[in-house]
Amino acid sequence: MVPPMYEVEQLIAGQWGTGAAQRWLTVTDPADDSPVSRAPVATPADVEGAVKCAREASREWARTAPAARAAALHAAADAVAAAADHLAELVTREMGKPIGDARGGVAAGVGTLRQYAELGPLHRGRLLAGGFGATDLMVYEPRGVVAAITPWNDPVAVSCGLLGAALVTGNAVVYKPSERTPAAGHALARLLAAHLPPGVLSLVTGDGAAGAALAGADVDVVAHVGSTETGRSIAAACALSGAKALLENGGSDPLIVAADVDPGWAAGQAALGAFANAGQICVAVERIYVLRAVAEPFIAELAERAAALTMGPGMDPGTDLGPLVDRRLRDAVHAQVAAAMRDGARPVTGGEVPDGSGAFYPATVLTACTDDMAVVREETFGPVAPVVVVDDFDEALTRAARSPYGLAATVLTGSMANAQRAWRELPVGTVKVNSVFGGAPGGAAHPRRGSGSGYGYGPELLDEMTATKAVHIGVPG
Repeated sequence: MVPPMYEVEQLIAGQWGTGAAQRWLTVTDPADDSPVSRAPVATPADVEGAVKCAREASREWARTAPAARAAALHAAADAVAAAADHLAELVTREMGKPIGDARGGVAAGVGTLRQYAELGPLHRGRLLAGGFGATDLMVYEPRGVVAAITPWNDPVAVSCGLLGAALVTGNAVVYKPSERTPAAGHALARLLAAHLPPGVLSLVTGDGAAGAALAGADVDVVAHVGSTETGRSIAAACALSGAKALLENGGSDPLIVAADVDPGWAAGQAALGAFANAGQICVAVERIYVLRAVAEPFIAELAERAAALTMGPGMDPGTDLGPLVDRRLRDAVHAQVAAAMRDGARPVTGGEVPDGSGAFYPATVLTACTDDMAVVREETFGPVAPVVVVDDFDEALTRAARSPYGLAATVLTGSMANAQRAWRELPVGTVKVNSVFGGAPGGAAHPRRGSGSGYGYGPELLDEMTATKAVHIGVPG
């Protein structure tokens, strides 16, 4: 039986409803094209009303004791955990992620809410060494109103990070989830808002025009995770308004495979990095530089792993590779692959659009790729692994560093010298050695170039959501 269509509402001035919307967006399941959710498109008046309400609510929320704000966030985390299955199903139905991965994203979101609930009351300023008769302080204050514009590829986890950090530091938030996952955003907002004073969290939904209206509104921070193109538009809007732009945007993350590693193990890492969530991850492996000495067995193993993935609906527990979020993205991914093949790239496996409904695309391995191909140069955001064969590690480092992006990179090597060179020389925010994913809790990085600016996660995100004030208190007379 097909589940009923999910009706999304906005939260404006403390009231749930459709606002002044005159248009609605319908999201279809990328696995079978069936309708999943229907969301109102926020008007400029809706955005203005949400921001005005947030501004009024922010004053009292900023005065609320940090421990009380943390308690509210803990309660919200409990509610999200209790609704994990429902949230995961909405994510899978709206954007196609395999249900197990969707549950993992919700669990990560719960953990992030709890992390910020614990860190918020510990976020402290500094006492400075001033004169004997005076007190000098550096103190943190909430910035005021935060606009959180979040992506569709991991909607719960990313939203919990931005919302949790903003709320626990005393800001009011106007939240706009992606138009591709409005039901997941709406369900999350309902769970959080139930534990917050009216107006502290608002929700507006809609397309890029609604997001642009919010980015240009009277807010103090615009926190965005998404494409580089949208991030640049937001940065331009913030330059005019004076709001702080906090951006984690696209990437074309390289993977370097040195000659001193087992090619089968390296292929497993490459497959995980390139094909997890159908390649729809900001830090997915987007281009591979493999040394010639291990290229042949590495490519053979990578193609074998790609071909072995089970492609199917995300709700099927046996699915390894779900559909892309929609046919528009599927067509864009295939256009890059087709262009590369016209220019000489060879498909070892995949590279063809399958018949039937949905937005499926097979795990694809391309060889004979060059750096000027769009599938290597740009962000593909699909299950495609373009392979470039290089002669030595120096060449791999040099070519990996040539990119308009600077989000992350991975190096597989048994050499400490190679590892040290890689993390020092690659101009990216995160360098991973011998593991495409992972890292200790609490890590944070600055993306470079077209990949954004500011800390988007970790304890440092609390600094981004607050402003530092210097205070000098002298003795009268």
